[in-house]
Amino acid sequence: MPQVEIQDLRVAYGKAKILEGVSMDVEHRELVSVIGPNGAGKTTLLRAISGVAEPQGSITFEGQRIDHLSPVQVVKRGIIHCPERRRLFPDLSVEDNLKMGAYLRSKDKDGVTRDLEKMFNLFPILRDRRNQDARTLSGGEQQMLAIARSLMSQPKFLMLDEPSMGLAVLVKRLIAETIKGIRDDGVTILLVEQDADLAFSVAERVYVLEHGKVALQGVPEDLMKNPYVKEIYLGIA
Repeated sequence: MPQVEIQDLRVAYGKAKILEGVSMDVEHRELVSVIGPNGAGKTTLLRAISGVAEPQGSITFEGQRIDHLSPVQVVKRGIIHCPERRRLFPDLSVEDNLKMGAYLRSKDKDGVTRDLEKMFNLFPILRDRRNQDARTLSGGEQQMLAIARSLMSQPKFLMLDEPSMGLAVLVKRLIAETIKGIRDDGVTILLVEQDADLAFSVAERVYVLEHGKVALQGVPEDLMKNPYVKEIYLGIA
């Protein structure tokens, strides 16, 4: 049984239909990427899973329907959404941002302390910046903080929305290696990415979302041979 299974997912904002019958699944400990042009519905897909957008259709997590749950209830199931553009608390310190990621674990003080140390080991630069306000960090450092804050929730299923947006090539590579490391630690990941090269490099499977529908799906090796994917997403004539 897949850890996450989505059937005929539809989301509309007023009369605007954003998702129109999306079906997909993610296995336990799998890293799945979703690519597609702007406006394809990629972020709306994550918002629907996390309970922020009101979906029609079926979203199942570990065998139970979650499409009727509130965002807080979804988080309590272990489903964490690391949003586009980081959405940090700019006037809080790095350490306080990390602690906010563990707000549902307030009684587990020893565990939170251990996980703080784990995040500082994962991203050593955050240890050096732990007392700085989040707004003073570089774009790459802010993305590291956003991912680390999400991990402080001890996710079973982590959704990453455009983690490479606006980052330099070397920082993108670091983020890509970090994402693979998180998967290797046993966390299931659904990655939404505009950078198709990064998405293909880390994923075990890829979905191509266009006009609110799944246009293509498959393993990266096969999709990278597809002439349409090569031209439109990878820039290979």
